[in-house]
Amino acid sequence: MNTVLIEVPTMIETERLKLRIPQPGDGTAVNAAIKASLSELQPWLGFARSNPSVEETETNTREAHAKFITRESLRYLIFLKDTNKFVGSTGFHNIDWSVPKFEIGYWIDTRMSGNGYMAEAVGKLTELALNELNGKRVEIRCESTNDKSRAVPERLGYELEGILRNEDLSVDGERLTDTCVYGKISGS
Repeated sequence: MNTVLIEVPTMIETERLKLRIPQPGDGTAVNAAIKASLSELQPWLGFARSNPSVEETETNTREAHAKFITRESLRYLIFLKDTNKFVGSTGFHNIDWSVPKFEIGYWIDTRMSGNGYMAEAVGKLTELALNELNGKRVEIRCESTNDKSRAVPERLGYELEGILRNEDLSVDGERLTDTCVYGKISGS
C-alpha cells in the first residue's frame, strides 16, 4: 500500500488539548514560543541554536504540513482546547511504515511547562500509534542528561531499553552524548 493513502487524523483531542497538523500562518505563534523558550531548548534542539526568524519558522511549519500529507513525518501542534493558546509541538518522525514503528519527538513553550501538557499529548500519540496506526513499536529518544524530556516517557510507562553511550554529538558539536532509548510495543 502506498503510505500516502494511510488514514491519519489531522486533529486529535485530549481532555485539555487539541493537536492538529501545522497550517500556513502558524509560524508566528510557534516562533514566539521558540523565542520565549530559547534558553531551555538550545542545549537539546538544533532549530533553537540560533534565534530563528518568523519567516524561517513559517517555512518550517509549512514543510511539516507537506511531510504530513506525504506521511514522511507527522507533526502536530499542540493548543489548549479552551483558549487555543499554543503549547508546543510533538509528532512522529523516523517512521518505518513497513513494521510499522514510530519515534515521537516533542518540545514545549517554557511558559506552558509544568502542567502535564506534554505527557498528555505524547500519551495520546502513543495510543494513536499503537491502536489506530497498527504500530508495533513506539520509541522516544533523548539525551541522557535531559531530565525533563526523560520524565515524559517515564511518566507514561515506557521502558528504558538502553542508553547508547557516546552515540551522538551535542547540539553545539562540542562533546559526545549518551542517548536514552525508551520503547513501548503493541500488547504491552
